[in-house]
Amino acid sequence: METKRAVILLSGGLDSAVALWLAKSQGYEPFTLSFNYGQRHDRELRAAEKLASLANVNTHRLVTINMDQWGGSSLTDKTMEVEDGNVERTDIPVTYVPARNMVFLSIAASYAEAIGAQDIFIGVSQVDYSGYVDCRESFIKAMETAINQGTVMGAEKNIPITIHAPFIYKTKTDEIVLGNTLGVPFEHTWSCYRGGEKPCGTCDSCLLRAKAFSEAGVIDKSL
Repeated sequence: METKRAVILLSGGLDSAVALWLAKSQGYEPFTLSFNYGQRHDRELRAAEKLASLANVNTHRLVTINMDQWGGSSLTDKTMEVEDGNVERTDIPVTYVPARNMVFLSIAASYAEAIGAQDIFIGVSQVDYSGYVDCRESFIKAMETAINQGTVMGAEKNIPITIHAPFIYKTKTDEIVLGNTLGVPFEHTWSCYRGGEKPCGTCDSCLLRAKAFSEAGVIDKSL
């Protein structure tokens, strides 16, 4: 039986790493896609490259977009500070990058159609406290509809592209438990918003990561 191709959005963080290993466990041939969108640091991109290598991915692509030209987020605008984290946060933090996943999924769809892949994996979760609007199931479903109306595969050939968001209703704790069973090398993932050689330990992403590892009862070997 021919192996199915899948485009995996690989940021270098926990979510995307588990999504990659999950896709492989389901028999997909992964084509990983990372983005240099003008973020503060390249630490996560180095992590993504390492993860793709460890997963024996044949094709790993890095796309440059330069979303820092207009900023609007503390991850892309050097005049804004990455604030210290708060795991009880209910508002959307300044780390939200305007329409980032919309942009990423559009490019992933173009790539998928070009290589004949009917599947895209993205590791978003709407359970996360941040509540990013582009991490919600309603958005994922809307993007899938748009992709299948805007590609020849979907609109003319009746070969739909499916967006898989397997963690949409799972917590990071759930993901770590799953990733642990799949053998995800978490020590090579990167979560910190601030970059550097060691995680800051105080940004939202670092705090959420620490909380999830603790709840999962798994040691974070990256520390």
